[in-house]
Formats: sequence, structure tokens, C-alpha cells
Amino acid sequence: MNKAYTTIIIDDEAPARLGLENMLKAFPETFKVIDTAQNVTEAKAKIEQQHPDIIFLDIEMPGQTGFDLLAQLKTIPIVVFCTAYDQYALEAFDTNSIDYLVKPVKVERLKKTVEKLKTFSKHKSSEEILTVLKEISNNKVVKKMTSITVKKNDKLIFIKLEDIAFFEANNNYTTIDSTSGNQLSTESIAALENKLPDNFIRIHRGIIINKDYVNNIQKYFNSRHIITLNNKKQSRLTSGRSYNNAIKAWMDL
Repeated sequence: MNKAYTTIIIDDEAPARLGLENMLKAFPETFKVIDTAQNVTEAKAKIEQQHPDIIFLDIEMPGQTGFDLLAQLKTIPIVVFCTAYDQYALEAFDTNSIDYLVKPVKVERLKKTVEKLKTFSKHKSSEEILTVLKEISNNKVVKKMTSITVKKNDKLIFIKLEDIAFFEANNNYTTIDSTSGNQLSTESIAALENKLPDNFIRIHRGIIINKDYVNNIQKYFNSRHIITLNNKKQSRLTSGRSYNNAIKAWMDL
């Protein structure tokens, strides 16, 4: 390869964008990051203006997905999907135009992407790539988010969902209660609700709990419930009235 691939990183999480950009700096002969984007609208404009050789693309973003972005592009660059979901029909990504990384991205796996790029074709037709994406969608594989990324000082911290008892809105941030202590995320409760797997349920406009941590649930006045969690603090959380039906359906009360 004569020159590095011009690269755009697309992810709605700022820590994930920063982390991947720093990781790609370890491969200066392969990647030249020219820009980043946090949503489909922004990414589409930057791709059409800057014509990157390759994009690192998160699949699940609020509003529109990475698949939606590719469907809107007239010319699709080489694509490396980078996502927290680990069951997106991996065999469908075994092509010479698409690769797949699971968050948290490991340097060892990124090295394989670098090797695979040697076989990639910059001239792969958009129609062929869209055909692959259609196959992925048709497989209807269950999505499974496995971790969430937060930034603390100059570090990126990856928290496994299985270690999280609940999320709680905290002004412009969201507090994550996990086995390793509390962390702050820039993700909103609404954005998290759209991403989290089925073992999480929103019980209040500002609270999402992990069902696996529920110790007991008690009826409370005014169509509410008190839910006690089996975390370190044995947290007692009060649900909101508007979430009564969802909670009753879940608990089959």
C-alpha cells in the first residue's frame, strides 16, 4: 500500500470515537483519520464532501442506524463496523469490502483488520455491499449489547452490562451503578433505553434497572412500586406511575 487509508470514525459515543482514534494512531501507515461524526446526518455530509477510503461505523445510533447511513450513500467506502452488539450475523461480514469489530475494540483484533485490508477492494460496488447488508437484516439475529463505554479523566472505561444494577438520570449525565462503583455517562436515559437488551427495563422517566438484580418488588400507592435491588447498597427505587403497565406486564402481577 502506497499511502494510508483516509478514515472517518462514526459513533454516537464521544469516548468510543476518541478511543478508536487513539488506537488507530498505532497504525499510521494504514490509517489517516481525517474526521469523525456522531450521527447519520453528520456522517453522510462528511463522507460525501471528503470521500474517505474507509469508515469505522457504529451500527446502533439514536434515530438512524449505520445500515441506514449506507443505504443513503451513492458510493460506499470500505466499511468496518464497530459496535457493542456481538450477534450481527458475523459470516455476512466475511467479504472483501466489509469487516466487523466488537466493542471494546482490542488491538489484536484491529491488527487482523489491517491484514484483511490488503485484500479489500476500494472499487467494490455499492450494490454488492447493500446486498450484504440486506442479507444481514434478513437474518434477524437477536442483538446483544455487552458493554458500555465511559470516559474518566484521560481513560476509557468499559463496563460490562452484567455488572450494572441500574442507570439513573443525573442532570445532563447518567449515573451508572455497577459492581465497580458509580460512573458517569454522557448518554441520556432515552438513548440508553433504545440500546439496552431486554433484561433492562425503564421504571421511571429517570431510571432503568437490570431485571437480573431485582430482589423484590412491592406495590406502592398511586399505581407505583418500590423495587429493591440486590446490589451492594440494596437500592430501593420507586417507579413512576406511567410505567405501571410495563412493570405489571414484566412481573405478571
